[in-house]
Amino acid sequence: MVCSTNYKVLEFKEYGDERGNLVVAEGSGFDVPFDIRRVFYMYGSDPDIKRGNHANRYTRFVLINVSGSSKVLVDDGKKKEVIVLDKPRMGLYLGPMVWKEMYDFSPDSVLLVLASEHYIEGEYIRDYDEFIKEVESQEE
Repeated sequence: MVCSTNYKVLEFKEYGDERGNLVVAEGSGFDVPFDIRRVFYMYGSDPDIKRGNHANRYTRFVLINVSGSSKVLVDDGKKKEVIVLDKPRMGLYLGPMVWKEMYDFSPDSVLLVLASEHYIEGEYIRDYDEFIKEVESQEE
């Protein structure tokens, strides 16, 4: 399992029988380590498109490819790692101050995102150099 202070791979419970499969991801600390305040999803992105390209100062996220696959570059300012999301029971938890880039979407990719906060433009860091400066200033 991939794990860092600010991000980690989650495995959700999967139930299945002759009718098909069911994956459960409950908030409030059960499966998702926060109360879910916003849900959105991305689909129809070409493999060469990069989504995200930002960090958040305090919003936490869980990314789940409920269909298809995608890759996520995660960068906590010290280390970069690529996580492949290719199972609907797999989630990627991203804490605050993690730079994220989603890319290499399969044609059938649907990337579901659970967020701990409502959208607040002012907490987004969209410039990578500014992100690195903020990470370094937090270490001082």
